[in-house]
Amino acid sequence: MDETMTKQAPYRAEHVGSLLRPERLKKARKEWKAGTLTASAFKQIETEELTRIVEKQIEIGLDVVTDGEFRRDWWHIDFLEHLNGFEGYVPEHGYFFKDVETEPYDVRNTGKISFNREHPFLEDFKALHAIVDGRAVVKQTIPSPNQLFHAAIINEQFYPDYESYAVDIIAAYKDAVQAFYDVGVRYLQIDDVYLAVLTSPDISFDQGPYKREDLINLALRVVNEVIEDKPEDLTITTHICRGNYQSTYAFGGSYGLIAPTIFAQEHVDGFFLEYDDERSGDFEPLAHIPENGPRIVLGLVTSKFPELEDKEEIKARIKEASAYVPLEQLCLSPQCGFASTHHGNLLTEDDQWNKLKHVVEIAQEVWGDA
Repeated sequence: MDETMTKQAPYRAEHVGSLLRPERLKKARKEWKAGTLTASAFKQIETEELTRIVEKQIEIGLDVVTDGEFRRDWWHIDFLEHLNGFEGYVPEHGYFFKDVETEPYDVRNTGKISFNREHPFLEDFKALHAIVDGRAVVKQTIPSPNQLFHAAIINEQFYPDYESYAVDIIAAYKDAVQAFYDVGVRYLQIDDVYLAVLTSPDISFDQGPYKREDLINLALRVVNEVIEDKPEDLTITTHICRGNYQSTYAFGGSYGLIAPTIFAQEHVDGFFLEYDDERSGDFEPLAHIPENGPRIVLGLVTSKFPELEDKEEIKARIKEASAYVPLEQLCLSPQCGFASTHHGNLLTEDDQWNKLKHVVEIAQEVWGDA
């Protein structure tokens, strides 16, 4: 067995998942959507580019690799729109980030919810797993079930209240987790921007029947019920993201408002947390992480800009965080992916690899080969 398989996930040097799409892939996707490139030809280009970035992740020393989300346009919608009971559509507006509005595309509820046994992500994972061929751990990323609780998505015709909606979402995601496990997934990351909404002090929850604390408790319940029966050898982590679109962000605020509930009680194996700028707040909310509980992946290296962080400053921040969570419970990564959508952040592919190599080097200097 590869030495990587004996290490504990999350790994000391991690990355959130998405990688910059190369121009060849962007061009091919555009031609395929325009009908000037066949689906099979497009799939071949996807696979070739995906294979290239798998080799690069292994080359720079990462223990864990992803497909870079190369087969997706969006980090979340491509998964959600293939669940039964949802469809993708073009709304009047995109998402509003700082100083920019995204390309308009979203998902909405169109019927009763269940997991689609023919979900394309399953075959995509099998292809990725074959490419990696046991040389590293393969991480599958999907959006959190909590992403579906954004108010604009729910259809009251089918779900008049959050309770009936939550029951079906939980059931669909439980089936999804098992389906991924059955095709070989042993490391699953759920990406959760909704939790960043709930911890943002600038967003009010004074209107309607559900207050902030109600929604935080519901978010906890949904994830815990989804994963309560997971196989013992399946690692599941949560990435709490404040938004990542063309090097901009959507939300600010520390994790303080959700930490007493989510950090203390969500039964995942690790949290990926954004700590790359002043919007992140301090490390004090980490005090709610149980001792010998989930690993904390500190997102101290930004994926938004090309400049490399000073190694000693990163090490100092890791030490600062270790006042709240033991060093052996900590890991390091960029705060988010490099391309949460096909548009990508404002840096080059070389910049991206330099950032990830930087993470690997710092992790080796801090933790050795642990």
